[in-house]
Amino acid sequence: MTSTKSRPTNLNPLITDLAGLDLITDANQIAKLSQDYYTFSPVLQPLLADKTGDLVVRPVNEAEVLKVAAACVKFKVPLTVRGAGTGNYGQCVPLEGGVILDMTRMNAIHWVKPGLACVEPGLKMAAMDKQTRETGWEVRMAPSTYRTATIGGFIGGGSGGIGSVTYGQLRDRGNLQAVRVVTMEDQPRVIELRGDDVYKVAHAYGTNGIITELEIPLAPVYPWAEVIVTFSDFMTAARFGLALSNSDGLIKKLVCGCAAPIPTYFAALRSYIPDGAHCVLLMIAESSLEPLGELIKEFGGTIGYQKTAQEASKGITLAEYSWNHTTLHARSVDSSLTYLQTLLPDDNLALLEHLYHHFKDEVMLHLEFLRVAGSARPAALQVVRYTTEERLNQIIAYHESKGAFIFNPHTYILEDGGMKAIDIEQLKFKEMVDPYGLLNPGKMRAWLERSRL
Repeated sequence: MTSTKSRPTNLNPLITDLAGLDLITDANQIAKLSQDYYTFSPVLQPLLADKTGDLVVRPVNEAEVLKVAAACVKFKVPLTVRGAGTGNYGQCVPLEGGVILDMTRMNAIHWVKPGLACVEPGLKMAAMDKQTRETGWEVRMAPSTYRTATIGGFIGGGSGGIGSVTYGQLRDRGNLQAVRVVTMEDQPRVIELRGDDVYKVAHAYGTNGIITELEIPLAPVYPWAEVIVTFSDFMTAARFGLALSNSDGLIKKLVCGCAAPIPTYFAALRSYIPDGAHCVLLMIAESSLEPLGELIKEFGGTIGYQKTAQEASKGITLAEYSWNHTTLHARSVDSSLTYLQTLLPDDNLALLEHLYHHFKDEVMLHLEFLRVAGSARPAALQVVRYTTEERLNQIIAYHESKGAFIFNPHTYILEDGGMKAIDIEQLKFKEMVDPYGLLNPGKMRAWLERSRL
């Protein structure tokens, strides 16, 4: 699906209006800032490889964002918001050129209170944690790109991550308190959204508002130990992961299961995981290590690696082998590999076992346990041996026919990669705040098909 609008032809008047702002006009830099990690998908690669913006603007405050929005509306120039570009679906790739609004210079922390922080969208999540941890709090959940990802990018394009085993997903009520948004109306304005209204712009790829400030709930800081548990049988590993995730008395941040041969792609961890073994990567509070040991015994697992929180704080952490980084490590060894994202119905390990045996190592199982409606559930970010798009679609269709829900990472269309349904509230908000459809055009199916709704 593509949009019918043409690229802007002459940006000189707009550049004149933006005099005094931090502008990037070098073609090579613009090309770099037009990309994200859509290259994980062999389907998206040919669709997005030649898409670039025409100008990058790096605002330092909300007033400058308003100025950029006004100029883009005045000259009808598309605008695509960008954080660190660590997304995987082309969320920040401009399909129709125009302005790329790089938010990384808006990186201030306005205030931190017990359980809550007010920050700007360009703030890196690791930098946020460094400051909030001084008061005993940290971000509730983060992507595996935590060291470089921005909080605004995560809210705009992410869904969950490290911490979701306890706190669920971003879309769960309570995981985002408030946002300030700049509109793209004839007279751009600032709107504050609170409560359930935040979901009008959360996970909307920046298609219906420019986020300039966020209130983010925090979690208590624990000393997070790291453990790798190995198993000779994958389904035993999966049952252990589910049992741990449902053990309310054990405080954990990450439960990540990887079927063989995925651990062979983890170069730095190979010596801790026997050949042919399946592993579960854990981040768990040091105070929970003793009862964790009892659970490991119950399931017949073996501890192959363990670090205290102090030891784990130095160098690469296990978090960087989880979530989308699992695929990153696999692709660093074999670039033909790709991935899927799957939520299993309830805690259905019977379906998981069927899929494991049905696809064997064509679809290598990588599990991330997260909390859904109060109980743990396995989600899969399977590593797939890619052959053709037709075969990939067959794999997706088979999963769906069995009741598994695929969040398709091989499309840049917002709804097609997510819940597969039009979000009327997001569409209504876009119609109000972006009447000319200038924000990240071509990504929202609801907008493209609104005449038929």
